[in-house]
Amino acid sequence: MKKTLFDKIWESHLVEERSDDSALIYIDRHLIHEVTSPQAFEGLRTMKRKVRRPDLTLAVADHNVPTEGRVDGIKDEIARIQVETLEKNVKEFEIPYLPLLDPRQGIVHVVGPEQGFTLPGCTIVCGDSHTSTHGAFGALAFGIGTSEVEHVFATQTLMQKKPKTMLLKVEGSLSVGITSKDLALGVIKKLGASGGTGYILEYSGKQISNLSMEARMTLCNMSIEAGARAALIAPDEKTVLYLKDKPLAPKGDLLKEAKKSWASLFSDEMANYDMKLSINASTIEPHVTWGTSPEDVISINDCIPNPEDAKNDIKKKAMQDSLKYMGLVSGQKLTDIAIDKVFIGSCTNSRIEDLREAALVVEGKKVSAKVHAMVVPGSGLIKLQAEKEGLAQVFIDAGFDWREPGCSMCLGMNPDQLKPKERCASTSNRNFRGRQGRDGRTHLLSPGMAAGAAVAGHFIDITKS
Repeated sequence: MKKTLFDKIWESHLVEERSDDSALIYIDRHLIHEVTSPQAFEGLRTMKRKVRRPDLTLAVADHNVPTEGRVDGIKDEIARIQVETLEKNVKEFEIPYLPLLDPRQGIVHVVGPEQGFTLPGCTIVCGDSHTSTHGAFGALAFGIGTSEVEHVFATQTLMQKKPKTMLLKVEGSLSVGITSKDLALGVIKKLGASGGTGYILEYSGKQISNLSMEARMTLCNMSIEAGARAALIAPDEKTVLYLKDKPLAPKGDLLKEAKKSWASLFSDEMANYDMKLSINASTIEPHVTWGTSPEDVISINDCIPNPEDAKNDIKKKAMQDSLKYMGLVSGQKLTDIAIDKVFIGSCTNSRIEDLREAALVVEGKKVSAKVHAMVVPGSGLIKLQAEKEGLAQVFIDAGFDWREPGCSMCLGMNPDQLKPKERCASTSNRNFRGRQGRDGRTHLLSPGMAAGAAVAGHFIDITKS
């Protein structure tokens, strides 16, 4: 039988199939952070259990950590307690940990690939929805809940219902200045916020092959916003080259054996999918969200849509509510919307390639006097690389705040937050109400587009400037 990439990974990790369509699968890698792990560790203590494979687990603090002045400690008491609790737990259960002041520390979904902990063909879980990022390596990676975190700790397995499969073939080529973030938002616009529910979304096509590993990570990261359980891209030579010198990746003879195994990780011709779709990359323009869901997205050259054009009353009401919350009116041009803040960072767009893209736009320019802009690298190693390349100085000279690594303003769990009604051009992954701070207004877009907005003080089409 012809098999999809998902079928091959799933079947190779099956421990037991059950009559109710559920299955017990083996988990190869487990990433943890300070937010979703405390209850799981406490559950282990209560039941007097150990972590079955601490060597297959990697811990890092990222959600609560401050992005400036951390050498002086964490001032917020709740955040400090959460990080200290993680440090206590990983020490007790002998789990590898990247400390807060370690240059390898960073956002969990940046650190995993960067350290070579993420490998093709693996099953990878984390108590975080954007675990789908790791699918860029041909790994079956998805987020899990706290009780599931405890189950993986104790057994290195997980009960799952087998998802459906969707193939999304990306035809054509992205135009100059258009990025995988624009492509990701275009996919979400096509599928909607729930179109991928119950599916593993596999990307294929020449344009996907042309994407760098960092761009693939962005695409897979955002797939969860279309409702997908996970995303997959078949590994290739770019994948191998990316992993070649990573600290935790296979070396020598082990790498040779791994490459043989990875070479089989592709979907067979004529493999059966539950759904197939295609998208023409050449039609993708710079995208910006206007509402309170990632599916509320339009081209930078479009106007805010009219709720009267909604397909049903439920959608009409949702659009009306979103416009009210966002302080926008239908017919308004995106390029006429002024912003207050710019955030370049998050597990979606904080890698070195993203920073290069943004720096190219702002070099020799100044951030608008009306805007507060910040750049938060995804890890300490990215921060050091950006400083070595001179990117950090480009941002500083332009008037950006240059910060230390962490989730930062992606979500309101640390000091980096929007004030009520502040409008932010953000490279993060979610524009939900209050996501970046109570009553904050978030617009999602690419690093280059965010950088352009920082300079102009409003949204602009960087492909035309």
